[in-house]
Amino acid sequence: MLVRVDLPGRVVAQLEVPAGEVLVVIGPNGAGKSTLLRAVAGLERAAVRVGDDDWTDLPVPRRRIGYVFQDQSLFPHLSAVANVEFGPRSRGVPRREARARARHWLDRFGIGDLADRGPGQLSGGQAQRVALARALATDPQVLLLDEPFTGLDTTAATSLRIELSQHLRDFAGVTLLVTHDAIDALTLADRVLVLDGGVVAQVGRPEEVAARPQTAHVARLVGLNVVRLGDELVTFSPSAVNVSVREPEGSPRLRWYGTVATLAPHGDALRVLVRGETDLIADVTHAAAAELGLVAGRDVWLSVKATAVSREGTTARGR
Repeated sequence: MLVRVDLPGRVVAQLEVPAGEVLVVIGPNGAGKSTLLRAVAGLERAAVRVGDDDWTDLPVPRRRIGYVFQDQSLFPHLSAVANVEFGPRSRGVPRREARARARHWLDRFGIGDLADRGPGQLSGGQAQRVALARALATDPQVLLLDEPFTGLDTTAATSLRIELSQHLRDFAGVTLLVTHDAIDALTLADRVLVLDGGVVAQVGRPEEVAARPQTAHVARLVGLNVVRLGDELVTFSPSAVNVSVREPEGSPRLRWYGTVATLAPHGDALRVLVRGETDLIADVTHAAAAELGLVAGRDVWLSVKATAVSREGTTARGR
């Protein structure tokens, strides 16, 4: 199914999205991710086509969409079950059938026992499950998810991500999921779309985009260092970075000077964030960190062998 959005000066995207596919949309702030979803939903004036249908002048209530916002946007005066049945009712489904459909979806998300609670009586994870149930209860053609795990703690986000993955496997429509988290792209996406400056910069399977990022934002998102050298961007792994307290010698090395900002466990190593003219990350062993006296505020030199730098798949774009 072809989904085309043309919002002059802001977003231009033509996507071939097969029914049943989850397309995860990533990109830097201001790239047009949420605007893309709002345009499909009819909340932004734009030329929109979905399959053979022209949605440009189609009123919002007539668009077969389910929409989950970052803040859930549940109706505060309605119970969980009333929130979920609102969508079907607004599309003309009889009250009894809408209520049955709402309870079915609450049960599927494991919160059927919370049906009579108001949004203020729900945890963040429970409220987001209600929001997802409300979106799916409308039997949408296009499911729009705008950073659905924002604001949830790690445990709640991980649990909900697993549940959502299971539900999306059974969803026959198209899913567009906006996120800033690489975990979502790598675990939920059939394909990843990268927006930059309102246009499509890259589309591919998650592993392809991660292996050959074509924008600086994506490179950073998947845990790579990205540095501009002249008119091109180069990338390299944190494990390829050598950390020292003295300026390194030898011509084959690229080098940078900076100050340690943070140190955090990363597998068996420590991930060190160094701020300077270019912010970089390096993975070092605990022993090396102790030997070098790495603490926040310590000035260090970073270096990378030229052979560890990749230029393939990068461009001069980047934010």
